[in-house]
Amino acid sequence: MSDVDAYLGAVPNAGRRQDALALDALFRDVTGWAPRMWGQTIVGYGAYDYTYDSGHSGTCHATGFAPRKANMVVYIMPGYTDFSPILSRLGPHKTGKCCLYLGRLTKVDMSVLAELIRAGLDDLATKYPVRGS
Repeated sequence: MSDVDAYLGAVPNAGRRQDALALDALFRDVTGWAPRMWGQTIVGYGAYDYTYDSGHSGTCHATGFAPRKANMVVYIMPGYTDFSPILSRLGPHKTGKCCLYLGRLTKVDMSVLAELIRAGLDDLATKYPVRGS
Protein backbone atom coordinates (compact mmCIF):
# COMPACT_ATOMS: atom_id res chain seq x y z
CA MET A 1 0.00 0.00 0.00
CA SER A 2 1.36 3.45 -0.89
CA ASP A 3 1.52 6.42 1.44
CA VAL A 4 -1.32 7.94 -0.63
CA ASP A 5 -3.51 4.86 -0.17
CA ALA A 6 -2.82 4.82 3.57
CA TYR A 7 -3.51 8.55 3.88
CA LEU A 8 -6.78 8.42 1.94
CA GLY A 9 -7.91 5.30 3.76
CA ALA A 10 -7.35 7.07 7.08
CA VAL A 11 -9.43 10.19 6.33
CA PRO A 12 -11.61 10.22 9.48
CA ASN A 13 -14.94 11.35 8.04
CA ALA A 14 -16.49 8.59 5.89
CA GLY A 15 -18.09 11.04 3.44
CA ARG A 16 -14.88 13.03 3.03
CA ARG A 17 -12.94 9.76 2.61
CA GLN A 18 -15.35 8.62 -0.13
CA ASP A 19 -14.96 11.99 -1.87
CA ALA A 20 -11.17 11.81 -1.55
CA LEU A 21 -11.11 8.39 -3.18
CA ALA A 22 -13.35 9.69 -5.99
CA LEU A 23 -11.02 12.65 -6.52
CA ASP A 24 -8.00 10.36 -6.60
CA ALA A 25 -9.63 8.34 -9.39
CA LEU A 26 -10.56 11.53 -11.27
CA PHE A 27 -7.07 13.05 -10.99
CA ARG A 28 -5.45 9.79 -12.09
CA ASP A 29 -7.78 9.65 -15.11
CA VAL A 30 -7.32 13.31 -16.12
CA THR A 31 -3.56 13.49 -15.57
CA GLY A 32 -2.49 9.94 -16.32
CA TRP A 33 -0.12 10.19 -13.34
CA ALA A 34 0.12 8.29 -10.11
CA PRO A 35 -0.17 10.46 -7.00
CA ARG A 36 2.41 11.13 -4.33
CA MET A 37 2.20 12.85 -1.00
CA TRP A 38 3.41 16.44 -0.79
CA GLY A 39 3.93 17.09 2.87
CA GLN A 40 1.53 15.44 5.29
CA THR A 41 -1.82 16.32 3.69
CA ILE A 42 -1.60 17.10 -0.04
CA VAL A 43 -2.13 14.39 -2.64
CA GLY A 44 -0.32 15.72 -5.70
CA TYR A 45 -0.10 14.71 -9.35
CA GLY A 46 2.81 15.73 -11.52
CA ALA A 47 5.39 18.36 -10.65
CA TYR A 48 7.07 21.48 -11.92
CA ASP A 49 10.16 23.46 -10.99
CA TYR A 50 9.82 27.19 -10.53
CA THR A 51 12.09 30.17 -9.99
CA TYR A 52 10.64 33.49 -8.88
CA ASP A 53 12.08 36.87 -9.90
CA SER A 54 13.48 37.05 -6.34
CA GLY A 55 15.62 34.00 -7.12
CA HIS A 56 13.65 31.69 -4.81
CA SER A 57 13.18 28.32 -6.49
CA GLY A 58 11.63 24.99 -5.71
CA THR A 59 9.48 22.13 -6.90
CA CYS A 60 5.71 21.92 -6.46
CA HIS A 61 2.94 19.51 -7.36
CA ALA A 62 1.30 20.36 -10.69
CA THR A 63 -2.21 19.73 -9.38
CA GLY A 64 -3.82 17.84 -6.54
CA PHE A 65 -6.13 17.97 -3.57
CA ALA A 66 -6.31 17.78 0.20
CA PRO A 67 -9.27 16.42 2.16
CA ARG A 68 -9.59 19.00 4.94
CA LYS A 69 -12.08 18.89 7.79
CA ALA A 70 -14.21 21.80 6.52
CA ASN A 71 -13.77 21.44 2.74
CA MET A 72 -12.11 19.45 0.02
CA VAL A 73 -9.32 21.65 -1.32
CA VAL A 74 -8.36 21.28 -4.99
CA TYR A 75 -5.11 22.86 -6.17
CA ILE A 76 -5.08 24.39 -9.66
CA MET A 77 -1.56 25.74 -10.06
CA PRO A 78 -0.27 28.41 -10.34
CA GLY A 79 -3.66 30.07 -10.02
CA TYR A 80 -3.20 33.11 -12.25
CA THR A 81 -5.70 32.35 -15.00
CA ASP A 82 -9.37 33.31 -14.83
CA PHE A 83 -11.29 30.07 -15.08
CA SER A 84 -14.66 31.76 -14.41
CA PRO A 85 -16.37 30.27 -17.48
CA ILE A 86 -15.59 26.75 -16.24
CA LEU A 87 -16.23 27.54 -12.58
CA SER A 88 -19.67 28.93 -13.41
CA ARG A 89 -20.70 25.39 -14.44
CA LEU A 90 -19.02 23.52 -11.56
CA GLY A 91 -21.49 23.78 -8.71
CA PRO A 92 -21.03 25.23 -5.21
CA HIS A 93 -17.45 26.30 -4.53
CA LYS A 94 -15.20 29.03 -3.16
CA THR A 95 -11.85 30.07 -4.55
CA GLY A 96 -8.49 31.25 -3.26
CA LYS A 97 -5.35 32.15 -5.23
CA CYS A 98 -4.50 28.55 -6.15
CA CYS A 99 -7.22 26.76 -4.20
CA LEU A 100 -10.72 25.65 -4.98
CA TYR A 101 -12.82 24.81 -1.92
CA LEU A 102 -15.54 22.21 -2.40
CA GLY A 103 -18.13 20.73 -0.08
CA ARG A 104 -19.57 17.30 -0.91
CA LEU A 105 -18.80 16.12 -4.43
CA THR A 106 -22.43 15.07 -4.93
CA LYS A 107 -23.12 18.77 -5.57
CA VAL A 108 -20.28 19.17 -8.07
CA ASP A 109 -20.36 18.40 -11.79
CA MET A 110 -17.43 15.99 -11.99
CA SER A 111 -17.05 16.36 -15.77
CA VAL A 112 -16.63 20.12 -15.27
CA LEU A 113 -14.10 19.48 -12.49
CA ALA A 114 -12.18 17.22 -14.89
CA GLU A 115 -12.25 20.01 -17.47
CA LEU A 116 -10.93 22.46 -14.87
CA ILE A 117 -8.09 20.15 -13.81
CA ARG A 118 -7.04 19.72 -17.46
CA ALA A 119 -7.31 23.48 -18.13
CA GLY A 120 -5.18 24.20 -15.06
CA LEU A 121 -2.49 21.77 -16.18
CA ASP A 122 -2.53 23.12 -19.72
CA ASP A 123 -2.19 26.67 -18.39
CA LEU A 124 0.62 25.69 -16.02
CA ALA A 125 2.49 24.07 -18.91
CA THR A 126 2.57 27.43 -20.74
CA LYS A 127 4.61 28.85 -17.84
CA TYR A 128 6.71 25.91 -16.57
CA PRO A 129 7.72 22.49 -17.85
CA VAL A 130 5.35 20.00 -16.19
CA ARG A 131 6.32 16.38 -15.66
CA GLY A 132 4.58 13.29 -14.34
CA SER A 133 4.79 12.15 -10.75
